[in-house]
Amino acid sequence: MSSVSQQNPVRVFVAHAFAVNDDYRRVFEYLEGARNFYYRNCSVPELNVSLDKDGLKQELRKQIGISEVVLIPAGQYQANKDWMDFQVNCAKGLDKPVLVLEAFGIMEKLPVLLEALADEVVGWNDRDIVDAIKRQARHEESTRWDVIDFKLD
Repeated sequence: MSSVSQQNPVRVFVAHAFAVNDDYRRVFEYLEGARNFYYRNCSVPELNVSLDKDGLKQELRKQIGISEVVLIPAGQYQANKDWMDFQVNCAKGLDKPVLVLEAFGIMEKLPVLLEALADEVVGWNDRDIVDAIKRQARHEESTRWDVIDFKLD
């Protein structure tokens, strides 16, 4: 796989239940805040078509199928358990890496299914999210270094 660039953005699917919520928006705020990271959003929660449940599942399969990595915000899980389970299982069935984002702003144990099927679990930190996406989607390790300035007296 080639590295992430403007000409070769990583294709990201963010789990949704055909609605945009705070966690969904927040993922993109974090991705947009990351420097020199290019991605293409493969998720389309705002479908303006009236599909039955099977049609919606087919649409999710298509969205997940073109992605390189699937992000599951754990905070959405309880409210949309059936849809989240379907998306995680679909990703695994299509051999897509699953990146689970911990619940935002609260410390809570991850649902057992998410923890078991996650290829990686990360907190809400733009650098950690981007590094995990690159690792899972492109097998690309970060070459960043933390620089800490300190004074000796």
